[in-house]
Amino acid sequence: MFTLVCLAGVGALALNMHLPSLPAMANTFDVSYSATTLSITLFLAMNAIFQIFVGPLSDRYGRRPIVLGSLFIFCLSSVGCILAPNFEIFLMCRVMQAVVVAGLVISRAAIRDSYGQNQAASVLGYVTMGMAVLPLIGPALGGVLEVKFSWIASFWVLLGVGIFVFLLTYFDMGETNRRKTNSMAAQFRSYPELLKARRFWGYSLTAAFSAGAYYAYLGGAAYIGREVFALTPDILGFYIGTPVIGYIIGNGLSGKFSTALGIDKMVLMGAIVTTFGMALCVIFFLFTNPIPFSFFSCVCLMGLGNGMVLPNSNAGMMSVRPHLAGSASGIGGTINTGGGAIIATGTAALLTPGTGAMPLILIMLASSIMSIITIGYVFKRTLDLEESNS
Repeated sequence: MFTLVCLAGVGALALNMHLPSLPAMANTFDVSYSATTLSITLFLAMNAIFQIFVGPLSDRYGRRPIVLGSLFIFCLSSVGCILAPNFEIFLMCRVMQAVVVAGLVISRAAIRDSYGQNQAASVLGYVTMGMAVLPLIGPALGGVLEVKFSWIASFWVLLGVGIFVFLLTYFDMGETNRRKTNSMAAQFRSYPELLKARRFWGYSLTAAFSAGAYYAYLGGAAYIGREVFALTPDILGFYIGTPVIGYIIGNGLSGKFSTALGIDKMVLMGAIVTTFGMALCVIFFLFTNPIPFSFFSCVCLMGLGNGMVLPNSNAGMMSVRPHLAGSASGIGGTINTGGGAIIATGTAALLTPGTGAMPLILIMLASSIMSIITIGYVFKRTLDLEESNS
């Protein structure tokens, strides 16, 4: 369990640890703030592309060799980020760091290899609750490291974490895939079976829209902290991790109640909580003089909702076709992070000097509302299937 937590968490740590340092990176490389956000959006985009292949590869060759190879590439890419002489080379190495997403995909698939649908959602809840500690401390640590040393120190830490997780996985993780497919071609030929399943699309889009609110936040959090609230990097780092507190609580609720209530109800409740949090944030900014606490407390509610939505929707998408769990995890993750990359890019483009926080908040609210609509579609499809079988 500890190994799975680390595998799932290292990618999240790599995604957000350097967020408080985006303005400092812009100064170092003499580029604009929007250019530095490419280190987030391109990371997410490549994250999505890699997930298309990670699932089938792990279904064909096993979970263990794929995750070890990805961790090795992640460590090499971290060295490249540290030594990069210019922004272009840094960005190229940063993009290659995204291969670490294999840890998240394979940890989910390994759990689904071993448990039934509702129990898998419960275990996923506990695993993601544990791994959420890393992105909680990541931005805070990144901000402190920038103040004490420089923003490059964050990538030294990522290198150390990557080496630790590689060694941990090598010595601890066994092979969980005991139904390997015969060929990669056969695995890709199975994609239409998965993509024709409407419930798979319902779960995947629900996860994508719910997480989309968080990805929008990643694209705009540093801007809001620096431009709207004038926070220093170390203080901003602590605030940026706020939604992870809610996410940990939400995952704890998933671990405790998913088996009893079922995944669909848990997803719906989480989507409602996320939407409520962002609607409350709109009210704060329209009718009060907002302070950092009011904004980040609402974002914490968004994290709480995501902690209920994501493990349950992920378990749902992998349970639609259990024999394609690895592919479902990969394709579903591609839909999730690909949509997140688009949302984060759009958010960063809208946040120019003088725009304030409202564009970001409205994007997060719209994304949350869409997650309610898509899980509603899953409920409808489930009822239709039950009626046709009865």
